[in-house]
Amino acid sequence: MRPLDPTGLKRTHREWRRRTLGRVALVLDGVQSPFNVGSIVRTAAAWRVEHLWLAAGSASPASPGARKLSLGTERYLTWTEVATAAEAADGARAQGLRVVGLELADAAVPLHELARTDATCLVVGHEDRGLAKATLDACDDVAFLPQLGKVGSLNVAVATAVALYELRRHEWDTP
Repeated sequence: MRPLDPTGLKRTHREWRRRTLGRVALVLDGVQSPFNVGSIVRTAAAWRVEHLWLAAGSASPASPGARKLSLGTERYLTWTEVATAAEAADGARAQGLRVVGLELADAAVPLHELARTDATCLVVGHEDRGLAKATLDACDDVAFLPQLGKVGSLNVAVATAVALYELRRHEWDTP
């Protein structure tokens, strides 16, 4: 076994793009760290997120700190700045997306158990406070990532990466 050459890599990515027809979008609700935003942007570009809403003072993907981590991948995304996550959720719903908050909340279900859909907008929150009650109320569903260790939460960029993968994996598992 050996690593793929550039041509093999392109073929592999092209095959997976053909198998991936679902729509995924993302709302950042108060994600203020440009470094977290940059990491999320790079991940979003890798998982073909179609649109990004920046709410409640989230850092811009065009900021120097975010661009340093995203390595220029912000050019593959479109984004809209809005005042609140509720406004972003309304925009996502208007585009036919189901709005799913990612939060450790009392009525949340494990993300992998959420009913499948071909159009999902994932909402992630502030690094320390998570999603506010008003944001949770604006979501159609709320899900969490089950964790097994002694650490009770993940960094928002890491949690977003895991959740985006899970949304795509659901799609690939569909017969």
